[in-house]
Amino acid sequence: MRTNPAAGPQRETTSQVFLLAFLAAVFALPPAAAGPREEAQEPSDLPADYSHTLPLTVTGQQGVVSFRLPQAVYLHARSADLADLRLFDADGAKRPFAVYVPSPQTRTRQQSWPVKRFAVMAGKTQGQTVDGISLDIKTSADGTLLSVKTKPGKPSPTGEKQTLAGLVLDVGKPGDTARPLIGALNFAPPPALASYSAQVWLEVSDDLKHWETIGAAELSWLADMQPSPGGQGEPATLANDRLEFAPRAFRYARLSWRGGEPLDFAKITAESVEQTADAPALERLALQPAPGRKPEDLVYRAGVAIPVERIEPRFSEPNAVLPVEIGTYRELPAQSPRQPNTWLFKPLSRTVFYQITQAGSLRRSGEWPVPVSHFAEWVVRPQTPATSRPELQVIWQPATLVFLAAGRAPYTLAFGRENAKPAAAGLAEVAPGFSAQELSQTEQAQAGPLQSQPAAAAGTRSAAEAAAASAQSRTLILWGVLLAGVGVLGAMVWRLFRQMR
Repeated sequence: MRTNPAAGPQRETTSQVFLLAFLAAVFALPPAAAGPREEAQEPSDLPADYSHTLPLTVTGQQGVVSFRLPQAVYLHARSADLADLRLFDADGAKRPFAVYVPSPQTRTRQQSWPVKRFAVMAGKTQGQTVDGISLDIKTSADGTLLSVKTKPGKPSPTGEKQTLAGLVLDVGKPGDTARPLIGALNFAPPPALASYSAQVWLEVSDDLKHWETIGAAELSWLADMQPSPGGQGEPATLANDRLEFAPRAFRYARLSWRGGEPLDFAKITAESVEQTADAPALERLALQPAPGRKPEDLVYRAGVAIPVERIEPRFSEPNAVLPVEIGTYRELPAQSPRQPNTWLFKPLSRTVFYQITQAGSLRRSGEWPVPVSHFAEWVVRPQTPATSRPELQVIWQPATLVFLAAGRAPYTLAFGRENAKPAAAGLAEVAPGFSAQELSQTEQAQAGPLQSQPAAAAGTRSAAEAAAASAQSRTLILWGVLLAGVGVLGAMVWRLFRQMR
């Protein structure tokens, strides 16, 4: 078989041309497809880059200012942790801020009032302690003690002296129907008493029949009756005049002596300490039902930034009972590129929503606690066939924004941006040394009307879509070049095969 001497150089030239064409096509691709992606330019961070803004005004009288985040922030923020919050001054400069959820503040209130006391007189034949004496007690309709008398018992010897055996107390607070928690009794001795020492036991009751011992104390007074130099001032007194016990509510009390002589005190005062916690400020948002991914599901769309703590249904019909599972959807990736992603229902809790009108009164399910969650969609899945489509109220405690009133006012709170990096600082970096009570007493910034910037939001979405489209086009070009190269190589192999035959 005759061979062509020019075939070798011709095939080599063809291979070189193909190789050069292939390399030229690869290097002609954008840098992101041909090699490692270069560092992207830092995006701008201005109020115009966010979909919504709120103007904030302050008086300028306090350095640290607070602002409780309204519903608008939670509805339009794009991240669960409020990472897209920004604070700008009037010159457009970013200002540092902190975000925290206030804890309930506890308030302490101390009160004292005189109690009514009734002496229990008895002879030796009737008993030496008040708990062993039969008493005739009279009360009014509201439970107020009117009189306490000793019932006649065994005939007492002629001329037997009646002595103080104990005291019965009515500790009810005048004009107050509620029973406060009493934690101590304070005793005042008669004015002429110079010294005294005794052991006193305290029993309490709510019905004057059943008594319970709750405390005892060593009461003592020691007064210095010597006049002070110059004849001025009051005599000094050492006193242990309090009987303290675990705070509790009771209406009646009685005192008995286990040591020392019984004494009719000049005054007995009840003391109470009440601690109340301020109820946290809560936000409510009513959500309307929409069809879910299954025919029986009800979907309620909320902002992903809302930290839902409780939910409450509201029915339009007078009578409805609906056992439900509460949860959300979770997207699962497809098993192959040709299959779509699937959605899985993830339950959080199970309860019964109901509203029943019975005998003229309305009964309905109250607020149902759920684990604090950030879901863009809440799903209610009925457990029985039902036609009820209740409204769903989500309830949460809003966070408070704290910032330093530096820079030129007014300030602008911006929010609503995808993939924003967190900018909030620590509380100690904004208000160092401030206690929780001091933070609750700071000035509250006043918000102006909500301003929306649809162009900014649309621009953000268009940029993201453009980036995705560009990446996809680069991928397609690369695959096209690779397939073209495979085709050329296949053609060369076929040609060589024919020449070799």
